[in-house]
Amino acid sequence: MSHDPVTKSATTKSATSKSATSKPAKRVKPAEPVATEGRKAVAVDADAKQRNQKRLRRIEGQVRGLQKMVEEGRYCADILTQIASVHEALRAVGRELVRNHLKHCATQAIKRSPEDAEAMYDELVEMMYRTSR
Repeated sequence: MSHDPVTKSATTKSATSKSATSKPAKRVKPAEPVATEGRKAVAVDADAKQRNQKRLRRIEGQVRGLQKMVEEGRYCADILTQIASVHEALRAVGRELVRNHLKHCATQAIKRSPEDAEAMYDELVEMMYRTSR
């Protein structure tokens, strides 16, 4: 299978296919890059912001603790347990951010216009795909 990085098209021929003719893959226009620099949230709940800042400070301390554990050559299973803890703490921050994004940013875009709503739907689908990996 060969991939064209610009169009993300692929010419495929299944090894199990008995067909002598194969159609080229549909050409897909590459997604426009989303400018993220300088963008701000439409609104942020003050309590959520405070909770996230507190969680992130705690996570920062956990990561420093992980660095120390590795430096000291601690037992691998103990380090992995702490990594799982950091991962779950980050997921909690992410859940809070998704909730805020849906409550404020997405809601406002969807109400603003059909075009903005479509763009937001695309953004949400892409965001769910990226964060579910």
